[in-house]
Amino acid sequence: MKKLFLIIGAPGSGKTTDASLIAEKNSDVIAHYSTGELLRDEVASGSELGKTIDSFVSAGNLVPLDIVINTIVSAIKNSPKNVVLIDGFPRSDEQMKALDAILAKETSVKLVSVIEVEVSEQVACDRVLGRARGADDNVQVFKNRMKVYTEPLAGIQAFYGAKNLLHKINGERTIEEIVSEMENFVKSNI
Repeated sequence: MKKLFLIIGAPGSGKTTDASLIAEKNSDVIAHYSTGELLRDEVASGSELGKTIDSFVSAGNLVPLDIVINTIVSAIKNSPKNVVLIDGFPRSDEQMKALDAILAKETSVKLVSVIEVEVSEQVACDRVLGRARGADDNVQVFKNRMKVYTEPLAGIQAFYGAKNLLHKINGERTIEEIVSEMENFVKSNI
């Protein structure tokens, strides 16, 4: 059975870096997929699906539900590892409920935890503008991405909190401290 950990956090919270470092260090048992990177890879392919995805991402908006769900489920099912970290998902009530419905029928995958990397909006903004990876890393798009992230957050926290699946981590420490805490949490639950 595959054990799934979802990692959520504001844009710039460090969730992708944290998860990738954990997967690198534990590459024999842990796979990591970044929702953003999976979608950017599709955009980079130049496919029609990639063009559709780009029209949403470049404005800081959510990609349509069916595209994201199919991308995430495919990554989990095709993962060669039994422990899967997915960061940047879910980002809406619809995504959360759609994945929950799929996992309810899926006996080969168990959602173990949703890890929230908590950072203030100012820290998140400073990090995003400091990295400036692409055209979507500017103040206007950041503010929209932050709004898109925070609007459904209370519902996501309540949903996973009620299932005893939500685990919060302070994301305003050193990368080493955050990764160590997250890695220990994941390993203690596999």
